[in-house]
Amino acid sequence: MVQQLRLVVLLVGALIGGANAIQANSQAHQGQSPQDHVAWVAQALKRIQTIKPGTTREALLTVFTTEGGLYTGLQRTFVSRDCPFFKVDVEFQAVGRSNRDRNGRVTLVEGSQDIILKISRPYLQFSIVD
Repeated sequence: MVQQLRLVVLLVGALIGGANAIQANSQAHQGQSPQDHVAWVAQALKRIQTIKPGTTREALLTVFTTEGGLYTGLQRTFVSRDCPFFKVDVEFQAVGRSNRDRNGRVTLVEGSQDIILKISRPYLQFSIVD
């Protein structure tokens, strides 16, 4: 009985603390002007535009991270580290290995030195979760 009461008190405390944190975070964002948001998006786009064909996968991963969904080792969708709704589709050239396995299938292996052949324009899309 005492343990159940402690658990209830702990859960209520966590809920109150979480609600206060959400409210404080919401109030902090309310002080930002539309110009602040525009400047933030501009900075994110500038970082995205540093990645071009000829860049390595390793360099790409400093600005982007992987997203779920279907992919191969040579074609994949990446999301910005600044906001997962900013995305690009990328095609690679394998470096130090074949683009295909013994059976002729596109490899699933990804190498840090793979070179970007094509990168799409950035686009907005909700996250894909597997």
